[in-house]
Amino acid sequence: MALRLVVRSLSELCITVGALIVLFVGYVLYWTGVRADSAAAGQLAGLQKEWADRPVAPAAPAPPSGPPGPAPAPAPAPYADGKGLAVMYVPRLGRDWEWPVLEGTRAATLKKGLGHYAGTARLGATGNFAVAGHRRTYGDPFKDFPRLRRGDAVVLTDGTTWYTYRIVRAPHRTVPTDTAVVDPVPRGSGFTGPGRYLTLTTCDPEWGSSHRLIAWAHLDATRPVTAGRPQALDG
Repeated sequence: MALRLVVRSLSELCITVGALIVLFVGYVLYWTGVRADSAAAGQLAGLQKEWADRPVAPAAPAPPSGPPGPAPAPAPAPYADGKGLAVMYVPRLGRDWEWPVLEGTRAATLKKGLGHYAGTARLGATGNFAVAGHRRTYGDPFKDFPRLRRGDAVVLTDGTTWYTYRIVRAPHRTVPTDTAVVDPVPRGSGFTGPGRYLTLTTCDPEWGSSHRLIAWAHLDATRPVTAGRPQALDG
């Protein structure tokens, strides 16, 4: 009788543990994606509304005929932590691949979209605009990251300008402590001097985080939003 009771208890425990594992896997595979899709859609809608409501800057007055010259434009305000700043498109990862880029790489931020490494360059500026994203869970934005190849376009917009970057090599694998990959001139990229660069990072292997995959790109072209979508998005 005692043995039967032990066997029954162990069986019930195994069933309970199995059910919990199934529920957890379902949460990781499905529910985090649902939440991320909803959060990303909210971020995209918020950015589109913000850009639509943005006042049109008045035309700058003509400079006087002689010195002194016009005053330099004021420096842009720093990006606000956790706030959306751009939208990214990577045609190689899908025609409908569209994700918001938010400031910061905290866990809560990466549940809503991609994250811009604080302290790296502004979008389109000289330096390295570095961005992180989940490989799996929370919408799987960089699930197909290994498919990136030299020449692939990475297009971003801040509502005023389109920025088209071009990948310079297939993804590079490194360790999480290799922070030099997001330096202004990223180590290992092949870039030899200052420029306007983009770095994308995600975890590797697909369901782990022991390593990182890195893709580097350089700014290839810019285009005012008023001139229409860049050809890289339609090619």
